[in-house]
Amino acid sequence: MIDHMAGLHAKGFSIIPDFLDPAALTRVREALASHLQSHSGRNNFEGFKTERVYTLVARGKIFEDIAEDPPILAILDQLLQPGYLLTASQAICIHPGETPQPIHYDDSFYPIPRPRKSISISTIVAVDDFTEENGCTEVIPGSHLWSDEQVAGTYDGRDHDAPMPPEIERQLVPVVMPAGSCVVFHGTLMHRGGANRSAKPRLAFSNQYCEPWARTQENFFLGVPPDIVRTMSPRLQVLLGYEIMPPFMGHVTASHPRKVLAEGYVAPVKVTKSPSQVANKSMN
Repeated sequence: MIDHMAGLHAKGFSIIPDFLDPAALTRVREALASHLQSHSGRNNFEGFKTERVYTLVARGKIFEDIAEDPPILAILDQLLQPGYLLTASQAICIHPGETPQPIHYDDSFYPIPRPRKSISISTIVAVDDFTEENGCTEVIPGSHLWSDEQVAGTYDGRDHDAPMPPEIERQLVPVVMPAGSCVVFHGTLMHRGGANRSAKPRLAFSNQYCEPWARTQENFFLGVPPDIVRTMSPRLQVLLGYEIMPPFMGHVTASHPRKVLAEGYVAPVKVTKSPSQVANKSMN
């Protein structure tokens, strides 16, 4: 059994081999087939020759299952506070001719000085083999411990075309792994999607998770209709935010957010009640 925590602590990342078997990879491809060729990148960060399928967790049962995969949750349980959230869920298909992504770290939008504990944890699952030629993820081992001064000059979310510091770019190493593998890494780890110099596209998908008090990248309350959330497992509903972080963060008009998934639910602001009824309403 690989000690993933040791790798995450020392290098900032760890690889789970054989995360998905061939049958699961086939299900992933089938579930994605109707969604690809629908969203091209809009800038150099998304990738002009890269397709992305957002809100992946709601695109098929296979993606629901993977988002709450026990080995992944076991790692997250040791790195994030109870009640952690799914913050992003997307498929990424890098086509031939794509250029390298700007070097970045995934939780850079939380304005807390580095070095610091990561606020999010990312996973990337290889649906195709990851090779140096087809645009595999590239990482800088140990960079999850870098300070603000050390990451200066990398992608800050504003200038998509800013040149990357050569001294930082030289430290990148490719994450070469076969299809079905999963790389798990800290949200503070410097990385990028590589250039696809091959003749075929490279398909992968990424689920990212964050602390329960942090704002998520994707707004799943608006992105996933309640009638779909209603069919999901209770654990996945928690990952999407239908939970209370003690003592009361995330409540819906003083009630548990999962109540909104009940058939016939009517928002309290639409219900006329007497002042005494409102005063007696308690959170549960």
